[in-house]
Amino acid sequence: MDTIARDLANHPLLVLDGAFGTEIARRGFDTNDALWSAKALFEKPELVEAVHRDYYEAGADISTSASYQATIEGFEKKGFSRDQAKELITRSVRLVQRARDAFWQQAARRRDRPQPLVAASVGPYGAYLADGSEYRGDYKASRAELADFHAERLALLCAAQPDLLACETLPLLDEARAILTDLRRHPDTTAWISFSCRDDAHTCGGDAIADCARLLDKEPQVAAVGVNCTTPQHVAGLIRQIRQHTAKPIVVYPNTGETYDAVTKTWHGSPTPYRDFVRTWYAAGARLIGGCCRTTPDDIRSIAAFRAELQRG
Repeated sequence: MDTIARDLANHPLLVLDGAFGTEIARRGFDTNDALWSAKALFEKPELVEAVHRDYYEAGADISTSASYQATIEGFEKKGFSRDQAKELITRSVRLVQRARDAFWQQAARRRDRPQPLVAASVGPYGAYLADGSEYRGDYKASRAELADFHAERLALLCAAQPDLLACETLPLLDEARAILTDLRRHPDTTAWISFSCRDDAHTCGGDAIADCARLLDKEPQVAAVGVNCTTPQHVAGLIRQIRQHTAKPIVVYPNTGETYDAVTKTWHGSPTPYRDFVRTWYAAGARLIGGCCRTTPDDIRSIAAFRAELQRG
């Protein structure tokens, strides 16, 4: 079932969660590791669940699993067996499901919002490489190799029965094509496809976002198309480009505007007041809005407040 279309039929805007890796780091967890936030799946699963719960409480309609940088190969390099690695990937979805179910038990939380959803994160090949190449797209891998890389993790995530997949921070249209090859093996699963972008018209790998939207518009399992992990100033232009080539819902969840140094794994610069952009993105055509790196539950609260304004008319 296309849960996105169902919920947008009854609500003007769906609110996504915010940063996960930078949020657990803000709470004291060390993410300076090749596994990044996925390390918390085995070191501190209770923190993972707490962050998901806090995002639901902040007003998120969708929270995304901590599987962005979780791969079988990555866990094996840390000494886990293949079976243990598979269990950790499955756990990433279970933790969100538990947080969602606990949150939704209280009747007072059900007012004026859809039942929250669980999205399973499918991060790019560059996240596994842990060299920042998801922001450059300079992979040395063919489309077939990319499909092979994503296939087993995607199958494990689908088997855990999230409401949908979040295939995110893709720098290349070719990686989206590879993921679509895998997704078609799971015809009951829907996904949003979201690209990292370097300006208001191109992905980080140089593909025209218009070409991405045009291709994905033809895919019945693609529930939404958009951008994430991108400077906020580029987003309105990207939305306008996407709108010209697809009628699918547009999903956006940019960074706060600071610059990430992939070598030192540190952030530089000043954040942009996030709430200032949300109205612009909605007016441009975005219907799923959340936050990526450096955003917090407070940013999501401001998006939820804007959605409440829309619903009051």
